[in-house]
Amino acid sequence: MIGDQPKIRLPYPHPGQQAVRRASRRFNVLSAGRRWRKTTLAMAISVEAALTGGTYIWGAPTFDQVRIGFSETKRALGNYADFNLSRMTATLPNAGRIVFRSLDNPDNVRGHTADGVVIDEAGHIKPAAWYEVLRPMLIDTGGWAWLIGTPNGRNYFYTESQNARDRDDTMVWQVPTLGVKMTKDGLVRDPHPLENPDIAFSEIEKLYNTMPERVFLQEILAQFMDSDGGVFRRVMDAATATPQEAAIEGHEYVMGVDWGRSNDFTVLTVLDSTTNELVAMDRFTKIDYGIQVGRLKAMAQRFRVTQIIAEMNSMGGPLVEQLQADGLPVTGFMTTNASKEVAIRSLEGAFERAEIRILNDPVLIGELQAFEQVTMAGGKYRFSAPEGLHDDTVMSLAIAWHSISQQFFMWTTDDD
Repeated sequence: MIGDQPKIRLPYPHPGQQAVRRASRRFNVLSAGRRWRKTTLAMAISVEAALTGGTYIWGAPTFDQVRIGFSETKRALGNYADFNLSRMTATLPNAGRIVFRSLDNPDNVRGHTADGVVIDEAGHIKPAAWYEVLRPMLIDTGGWAWLIGTPNGRNYFYTESQNARDRDDTMVWQVPTLGVKMTKDGLVRDPHPLENPDIAFSEIEKLYNTMPERVFLQEILAQFMDSDGGVFRRVMDAATATPQEAAIEGHEYVMGVDWGRSNDFTVLTVLDSTTNELVAMDRFTKIDYGIQVGRLKAMAQRFRVTQIIAEMNSMGGPLVEQLQADGLPVTGFMTTNASKEVAIRSLEGAFERAEIRILNDPVLIGELQAFEQVTMAGGKYRFSAPEGLHDDTVMSLAIAWHSISQQFFMWTTDDD
C-alpha cells in the first residue's frame, strides 16, 4: 500500500520549522512564541511518522485543542486516511495510526502503545501526563517524543527544557515568534534564524507597546517567567498624582465601581482620562445601598463623569439598572476570571509603561503591591489578593482604567 500512497504535501510554513525538524533527536523540547505555527509543525511530524506505520499519540491540554490538531491532520491527509471522530483517530492504509487525546485527565491516554508522542501546548498540561503516562509508554517501543508549546511559567515544561541541555538524546529550542530586541528606545528588529518570517514586525511592535513586559517576554519571546507572585511593578513610581475636589475645565473623567459585599468594601475611583491620573477615591463598607448610590451620584456630579463602569455581579446588576434608569452613563462590567484578567493585564501594562499616575493612598498602595496571580490546574491564572486581604481598590481602579485603555489581551489557540 505504501507504494500506492499519493504525494502528500506536508506544510512547513517557514524555514525555521524545517530547520527544527532536521535537527531533531529522540526527545525534543520546543518552546516557541505565539503564532509560530507550532500546531502545524506537530501535525507534520505526526503525519510523517504515520506514513511509515506505527501508532502515535497526539496530546493537548483540552479537547478543543486536540480537535484543532485533528482538523489540521484531516486537511493534510484528506481522503487518504480514515478519520473517526467518535474515537478521535486517523488510520492510514498502511495501518499507521494517530490517536488524538485531551490530557486534562492524564488517564485518558493510559493503556495505549505508542511509537511516538507529540504534546501540543505542552506548557499547559499536568506534569503527571508526561511523567506518569506518556513517557513510560515509550519504554518498550523505544519511541520518540516532542514537547511543543509556549512557556507557561516555570513548571515541568521549564524543567524539561533546562534538563534537556544535559541529555545526549534530547534537543531543545527556544524560539521567538519574530526576532526582536528590547531597548531603552523601544523595540528593534533582531532577526532570529528560526523565527516565523510571515509575522509583520509592526504587529509585534504593537503588542510590545500595549501588553505587560513579562507577558510579552513569555508569549512572544518564549522566555520562561515566574508564573506566580506579585502582579504590579513600579507602583510607587506612579504614586505621584494630586487629589482633586472637582472637575477641571476641559478635562474628561471616568469612574470605576467595585461593589462591596458582607466583608468587602465598595470603592469608587475617578480617573482623569485627559491626563491618565487617579484624582479621587471613595472607599466604604457596611452602609445601606441607597446611601452608596447617593455617594456615587454625588461624586459623578462633582467630576461630571462621562462614563461609569460598574461591576455587574450579584447585587451589582440591580444597582446598575437603577443608575441607568436615573440617567447616569453607566456600563456594566461582569467580573469573570477571563474579564478580570483582561482588566488586570491592562492595568499591569499601564504601570510598567508609566502610563498611569495614582494617589499615594496607603490602602491602594498596599493592595496593589500585595495583589497576586496564582497558576491553577490547566495553566490558567487566578488573580486576587492573598488570603485574608482585600483587592477592592485594585478592581475599581482596573475597571476604570479598562474603560480608558480598552486593551484586550485575549489569546486564541487556533493553529498556534
